[in-house]
Amino acid sequence: MERKSGQQKTTKNDRDARLKAALKANLARRKAQAKARTSQDDEADTSSEKDR
Repeated sequence: MERKSGQQKTTKNDRDARLKAALKANLARRKAQAKARTSQDDEADTSSEKDR
């Protein structure tokens, strides 16, 4: 029985580590997308002001 509980604990820790890594990667990707959108919007605003 001890061995099974040890495996479950390790499995849970592995799962938690994978989820943490996936969440961190997802957050980094979303931040990069938001930054790209913001800079793209700023360029569009700047070009429309020049056209006036």
